[in-house]
Amino acid sequence: MEAGAFIWIVFIVAAIILLSIFFYYVPFVLWITAKASGVNISLLQLFLMRLRKVPPPVIVNAMIEAHKAGLKNITRDQLEAHYLAGGHVERVVHALVSAEKANIDLTFQMATAIDLAGRDVFQAVQMSVNPKVIDTPPIAAVAKNGIQLLVKARITVRANIKQLVGGAGEETVIARVGEGIISSIGTAETHKEVLENPDSISKVVLKKGLDAGTAFEILSIDIADIDIGKNIGAELQMDQAQADKNIAQAKAEERRAMAVASEQEMKAKAQEARAKVIEAEAEVPKAMAEAFRSGNLGIMDYYKMKNIQADTEMRETIAKPAKSSPKPLKE
Repeated sequence: MEAGAFIWIVFIVAAIILLSIFFYYVPFVLWITAKASGVNISLLQLFLMRLRKVPPPVIVNAMIEAHKAGLKNITRDQLEAHYLAGGHVERVVHALVSAEKANIDLTFQMATAIDLAGRDVFQAVQMSVNPKVIDTPPIAAVAKNGIQLLVKARITVRANIKQLVGGAGEETVIARVGEGIISSIGTAETHKEVLENPDSISKVVLKKGLDAGTAFEILSIDIADIDIGKNIGAELQMDQAQADKNIAQAKAEERRAMAVASEQEMKAKAQEARAKVIEAEAEVPKAMAEAFRSGNLGIMDYYKMKNIQADTEMRETIAKPAKSSPKPLKE
């Protein structure tokens, strides 16, 4: 009895495993669900899906959804091909159903291309129906009077289905709007003009067609907040004045250094000249002695020269101002 019970248990377990494998490769319940929903698909096709590593529930549920929504141009082969290409079958079918209900021109080929491009096609369709609001970070701009303004804007966009493949994203839209705001504020004479008429910024920016080449269509640009920042003009003038001061000090120091160098050079030349004079004066006695020996200079000539020299020294002494003599002390 124990051996027979063990055999029956093994038989039941093997039967369960075989039935599980059979119903896994031949999803009979899923085939009944498809038939009940009006989708024409055979058990052989479901079996071949398993062999191709395509999950039959994903394809069958997508076909049922498309059939119930009245999308008759979607076939099983198209859904399988999109799944094997790495696409999201459920997301594409959801997008096609939403586009059909919202009267948006979206074909299966366009939806699969958008999905394979890495964009959420279902979210794009929803954004076409319900526009999205994008808040920009604080944008710093400076008016002509040098006052900085910090601007926050809200961009209302709608998805452009035809530009989703190859079109720029939200970052590009925010960058272009920021560039337009900076340009608009930069043309204002004073920051007060911008504070009085903030809508003038959005009007100027909207006229530039900033949504060209993007995956969105800009519906409106609203200025949410404007704050006054730094006085950039005054800071630049102060920086320029400090730079001019440093340049003037550097030039003055250069001129002083050149003057000191010139003075040192003149002193060196004067010392060299005095050295030459002293050297020449040292040669005078030698020349006079040689003149005496050769007979070119007589004793009378020597006395005349000494008299002239003494007379010259006396004249120089007389020409110099006399030093004031100290006053006598009073008794």
